[in-house]
Amino acid sequence: MSIFLKALAMLGAFSALMQAAGAAGIVGVRQVSAHSGERRADLEVTVWYPALPGGTPVVLGESVFFAGTPAMGDAPIAGGRFPLVLLSHGAGLGGSPAAMSWMAAGLAGRGFVVAAPMHPGNGGAHRSAEETMKLWLRPRDIGATLDAMIGAPDFKDHLDAGKVGVLGLSMGGSTALALSGGRIDPDRLAGYCDDAARNPSLCEWVRLSGLDLHALDMREAGRDNRDRRLGFAMAIDPAPVDVFAADSFAGVSVPVEIVNLGPPDKIPQTAKAGGIARAIPYGRYLNVEDASHFSLFGPCKPGAAEMAEQERIGDPICRDGGGRSRQDIHAQLIGLVAAAFARELGAGR
Repeated sequence: MSIFLKALAMLGAFSALMQAAGAAGIVGVRQVSAHSGERRADLEVTVWYPALPGGTPVVLGESVFFAGTPAMGDAPIAGGRFPLVLLSHGAGLGGSPAAMSWMAAGLAGRGFVVAAPMHPGNGGAHRSAEETMKLWLRPRDIGATLDAMIGAPDFKDHLDAGKVGVLGLSMGGSTALALSGGRIDPDRLAGYCDDAARNPSLCEWVRLSGLDLHALDMREAGRDNRDRRLGFAMAIDPAPVDVFAADSFAGVSVPVEIVNLGPPDKIPQTAKAGGIARAIPYGRYLNVEDASHFSLFGPCKPGAAEMAEQERIGDPICRDGGGRSRQDIHAQLIGLVAAAFARELGAGR
């Protein structure tokens, strides 16, 4: 095949991927910066948005294990105003905005602006067990991102005032719950890894890192991190949820939707959140039984499961709950999230 024909084939494949990712429209992506006074640093924020034709084809979230999601880098922003979804990522292999690109691009294609900060130390080359376990810092990262988006020259005239919500996946789900008004119990967090079976992969990493959670400075851990600018919070398989003070959820005043993945009797206790949803005055709970926590990762590449076993990743990262493909599960989750934000914020396509 000639170089020209190969280029055409690649372009056609990219166009097909774009159509699958965006569904209802072109998805643009660009980087902005958000200053965090608490961290005394600037946070890298990835923003996906409804776009016009143009820009440079990019793929985000691709790794040796997972396929990435395409978008158009620095494409012109589509006309109009859009609701803002603040996205909080997980930790480890899911510890970056790019790892959640399948969700972010799907929402942007349905008429949302999605802004996801990089939570420092939670993934990538500078991954740190200590920084990851400082769960109380993450909500302020989201607040700093909202401040930045409100003032960003490229976006401030494209945001629908007052239509702002937060979406969290895995550890990001706990961040979303904290932003809605849930408060961490410092004693529960300090003892989180006393029983390593509670969260084997995370607690093994904490142990190997030499981190003693009981020695971690927890003076700010139990603070109120709610952000009253948010009109809706949604969490998918939030973990850890068993470090929150149970009585704090009775005071949540915004609608909250929680989704757990997997059969009810197989959901790990550290992610099981039906009781929290019932404790929230405007709480809603859904369960996708034929999925798993690992469905939150991108689609696995051929041979990824075997490679993960050889690399001693320790988790079945390519295993979903039933017979459906991960792409089908992703499509369902994107649909659930888009419908929830449209219902609560009156927005989207």
